[in-house]
Amino acid sequence: MIPSDHFVRFYNEVFKFLDEKGELDEYFARIAKNQEFFCLQQFKTGGLQGVYDYYLKIRHEENCQMDIVFEDNELIMKMTRCPSLSKAIDNDAGVCSKYCQHCLGWTQRIYDLAGLYQIFDLGDWDDPTCCEWIFDDLSKAQARFEEIAETVPAERLYKNF
Repeated sequence: MIPSDHFVRFYNEVFKFLDEKGELDEYFARIAKNQEFFCLQQFKTGGLQGVYDYYLKIRHEENCQMDIVFEDNELIMKMTRCPSLSKAIDNDAGVCSKYCQHCLGWTQRIYDLAGLYQIFDLGDWDDPTCCEWIFDDLSKAQARFEEIAETVPAERLYKNF
């Protein structure tokens, strides 16, 4: 078994390799397809509550420093210290420029299939943080996106609608 410090460094190098070959997006799509098995049904049937329950478990399992707020049909997950990116940063080989997109690579597809709407701020490379907003109502997602887009640089901001 590969220790987690080595695993993060390994897949960081895999991301770099695949990105150079133009195949990283295809790899992320395969991850998304695999993730369907683990959480799609929970997200479809449980909606935002199902997503919330899933990430409570993930926060514990992955030792994430993440605030999760669920109110008014909006789920906000703010990663205050990403353990994965932190390990990749602490790597003399450097971080893949698309490293954080591995989260988007699977979540956008799952949320699409579950009928949920996502806004994702990838944050800043020097500070391993990010923030994600998830909605079950498109108009609420659009309104929130307009608010967020006023303060977050466009190159850091992603959405699935």
